[in-house]
Amino acid sequence: MITSPIWKNLVETEAEKPYMKQLKKKILDDYNTYAVYPPHTDILKALELTPFEDLKVVILGQDPYHGPGQAHGLSFSVLEGIKTPPSLRNIFQELVTDLNVPVPTTTNLTSWAKQGVLLLNTTLTVIGGQPLSHANLGWETFTDEILQTINREKEKVVFILWGAHAQKKIRFIDQSKHFIIKSPHPSPLSSHRGFFGSKPFSGTNDYLIKNNVQPIDWRL
Repeated sequence: MITSPIWKNLVETEAEKPYMKQLKKKILDDYNTYAVYPPHTDILKALELTPFEDLKVVILGQDPYHGPGQAHGLSFSVLEGIKTPPSLRNIFQELVTDLNVPVPTTTNLTSWAKQGVLLLNTTLTVIGGQPLSHANLGWETFTDEILQTINREKEKVVFILWGAHAQKKIRFIDQSKHFIIKSPHPSPLSSHRGFFGSKPFSGTNDYLIKNNVQPIDWRL
């Protein structure tokens, strides 16, 4: 359940708009017809676990993992017992080398979310086995509104933008009051073009500490 008043108001306001009513109908039809991920109850999990008031960092993904049991509403995260996706494996490799911390023992990034890291995808659902199947249906309008609300209502937020898709959202971010960390995507297709060695985790904490904000404990 979403407890943050700002998130709650945003969700309720967007729910009344024509695009969201059309999106909800399409998504409901697909949930009744196909395997759709994440589970319906987890679609807004990122907003539930990271109240607006506590938000310090945004890590922006594209759309949920499309394999069985993987997606649970947090970008890049998978539940325990599920094989580590290649992008997450590369994120962990960079985490270990960046911060000199032990290799993570869990693939579930909930502890990051509870510390103020909004793990947001730009599209919040996907048909199983069909990446980007729910892109361009309206989710992007909703998540763009989330990003614009953060930009407008908060200061000193770190936006971690991995890959060209996430970096398109720079237009919503006022860089005079927020901090952007960008690099190639952690996917195996692009990780060796500059993701490895980009030090996003130490860079985030350096900025937070400099601005008298409690840093993130990235260890898992």
